[in-house]
Amino acid sequence: MLGGEEFGRLFDTFERTAFRLETLAVYDVQEEQEEIRRFLAGEDMGPEWDDNPWVRSMTDRGKHVSRVHVLRSPLTDYLRYELSAYPGNSRAGEVIGIVDLSEQQVAGLPDHDFWLFDDRDVYRMHYTQGGRFTGAEPLPHDKVAEYRGYRDLALRHAVPFAAYWERHR
Repeated sequence: MLGGEEFGRLFDTFERTAFRLETLAVYDVQEEQEEIRRFLAGEDMGPEWDDNPWVRSMTDRGKHVSRVHVLRSPLTDYLRYELSAYPGNSRAGEVIGIVDLSEQQVAGLPDHDFWLFDDRDVYRMHYTQGGRFTGAEPLPHDKVAEYRGYRDLALRHAVPFAAYWERHR
C-alpha cells in the first residue's frame, strides 16, 4: 500500500495518460478543509480555481489527464464544492465526465476509486468510511485489462462535465 507522498510521486513519473474513476460522495482531505469552508460561505475561491496548476503541471508536458466521477444527485456539499472546481481543471486540460446514477444505471462499474497510469499500472484507492485516504494499492498486472474495461465503460456512459454542470449547477 502506498501512502500519500509516495503515491503522489506517480504523477511526476507517468509518461502519457492518467485516468481516475471517483466514486465517493465525500472525500475527507485535510488540506481542503479551509477551502471548503470558504466555498460554503460563498467567498472568492482565488485564481487557482480558474486554471488548476496541479493539472496544468501535467498537461503542459503533453500528458493526458482524465476522470469520470460516478455520483448520485442530489449533490452533497462536498460534491458541490468539488464539481465547482472542475471548470478550472478543464481549462487546465483535464477531460472530465460524470455518471449520475440517479439519471442512468450503469452495470459493471466498480464501487471503488482507482487510478490507471499509461494503460499499464493500476492503483486501487482505499478510504475510511468517512472518505479519508488510507492508501493506494498497486494491483497486479493481470488486473490491468479489467480496469481498462472499467475505464472504457465509464467513459462510454459519462456525460461531459460542462453539459452535466449546466443542468445541475
